[in-house]
Amino acid sequence: MRFLMMTKDQSAGGPPDEKLMVEMGKFIDEMTRAGVLLATGGLNPEGIYIKSEGGKITVTDGPFTEAKEAVVGFALIEVRSKEEAIELSKRFWQIVGDGEGEIREIFGPPQ
Repeated sequence: MRFLMMTKDQSAGGPPDEKLMVEMGKFIDEMTRAGVLLATGGLNPEGIYIKSEGGKITVTDGPFTEAKEAVVGFALIEVRSKEEAIELSKRFWQIVGDGEGEIREIFGPPQ
């Protein structure tokens, strides 16, 4: 099962300190060695909005949401169950501290 774990804007807390970066590096390394982590990265919260309605396509530059609602990071993981995805997300938040995010299952054939 593949899941997309997303983090929302954490900028209110300032830039991450060295301890957090070391702990996150260990966590990412562990998931990579276990074959669970497929991809990870940060996202520009401003993005581009595209809408198709009645045959007309509209493209608008962002930002579109409150900064605290913008998805700014992700990890694509492949695990055995939804519960395993939740446990990995809990470990992430134990390292990062306060914040919020989402976990979404990805449907379709594995890549």
